[in-house]
Amino acid sequence: MTYVVTENCIKCKYTDCVEVCPVDCFHEGPNFLVIDPDECIDCTLCEPECPAEAIFAEDDVPEGQEQFIELNAELAREWPVITQKKDPLPDAEQWDGVKDKLKYLER
Repeated sequence: MTYVVTENCIKCKYTDCVEVCPVDCFHEGPNFLVIDPDECIDCTLCEPECPAEAIFAEDDVPEGQEQFIELNAELAREWPVITQKKDPLPDAEQWDGVKDKLKYLER
């Protein structure tokens, strides 16, 4: 099993999760992070660190967000690894909790 970054990360991109990852499985896009399922060791350290509560175990991905399982795998192959915490996006607090953000995902 792996962990999955879901919709609430879009346009927030808090990176608190990145610092605690022991295997560097996070990848960074313009306004979203993803987890590489081939690298994730299911250590659970990232999930409680996410201020946006956007990280879930694959089996616990919220209903209607199952497409993020494949999206994480796809984008992890394209985006670079991120290993150090950065500032969130400038308007992250305003986007935290907004529904239907998939249309805003920048690739």
